[in-house]
Amino acid sequence: MGRLTGVISMEFGFFCGGYLPKAMRTSPDAEHDRLMSEIRLAQVADQNNWKYFWTTEHHFLDEYSHISASEVMLAHVAATTERIHVGSGIFNITPPVNHPIRTAERVAMLDHLSGGRFEFGTGRGSSTTEQRGFGIDDPELTREMYDEVIGEFRKMWSQDEYSFDGKYFSVPPRKILPKPYVKPHPPMWVAAGNPGTFEKAGRMGLGVLCFTTGAPSKLAPMIEIYKDAISKAEPVGDYINDNVAVTTNFMCLEDREEAIDLMMNSGNGYHQSLVFRYLDTFPKPKGLPDWPALIPDPTREQIEAGIAAGVSIVGSPDDCSEIIKGIENIGADTILLGPSSSMYPHDVMERTMKLFGQEVIPRFDLDPSQTKTARLRKEAAVRLGLI
Repeated sequence: MGRLTGVISMEFGFFCGGYLPKAMRTSPDAEHDRLMSEIRLAQVADQNNWKYFWTTEHHFLDEYSHISASEVMLAHVAATTERIHVGSGIFNITPPVNHPIRTAERVAMLDHLSGGRFEFGTGRGSSTTEQRGFGIDDPELTREMYDEVIGEFRKMWSQDEYSFDGKYFSVPPRKILPKPYVKPHPPMWVAAGNPGTFEKAGRMGLGVLCFTTGAPSKLAPMIEIYKDAISKAEPVGDYINDNVAVTTNFMCLEDREEAIDLMMNSGNGYHQSLVFRYLDTFPKPKGLPDWPALIPDPTREQIEAGIAAGVSIVGSPDDCSEIIKGIENIGADTILLGPSSSMYPHDVMERTMKLFGQEVIPRFDLDPSQTKTARLRKEAAVRLGLI
């Protein structure tokens, strides 16, 4: 489906998840050091042309993610940066995990504290370990919970007094405070991994947060489904966030061979093994081993093949740029890169993020002065007569 060169700008973000494999726990402060490393990387991103910092919310998932109170991390990052937008990737909005009123309050507070730089990513959780930990025994119920909640936030933020009596949550007439700082409300997103969710996201007018699992051509049909649906959206928010953000790994260095060598010993295979251990509501590709058997780190041959197929963002700035063109051409709006879903030393991650931000991002981001979401939000404010 492609895009018109020079008209639409590709944007970039940094994604972190608090990955802490046992192999990295070489000191009593390993957990603290990992969290502080990811905060420092957010600050590096802010200074080097990256537009978004996203962090996840997970509970009980040892090694895979040690970020549970992500709203605290997001507020801290917002306070120590100047430009970068901070996003919840995701806040779990099912009522047993997070009461919808508390979620609405946190979103509005983050919007104030960030000066309007908060991105509201939503989801219903993808791990039965987490769901059952909060008393949800049937994963299918999370679909109903999500649908009941997602359309209520706009009312909580706009109505002077709000009430609701539903199947999964209820609240008597109450003033929900504070209201968002920048009107109408932060951009809304949802995590998506299958065609049905892409289509549903489009119908709801929500931006999509997704992961790559192969060549861009495999993701293209889902983006096309989304773009078709969003053209006919009935938004659950005050405006449509027409936005597809694709999350993947990368390693960009001046020396192509050094980048490949690092990827071969990244520990990313162990991270992927944990994905399929814990996120058990995701479809699992054929041929992958079952936990505790592990997915190995890629070989040089596999990485070279991935580069050739446009799958692996690995190598020099020129190598990485060529691969990003393929993702751009399928209609993705944003690429979120996660160097810390690995066991790279902090200095390596900082080096690759600086180089990528300085050498690659300017080739694609044609409007560095603002995010697409900020522009959509401002257009909505004008249309609604709020400014």
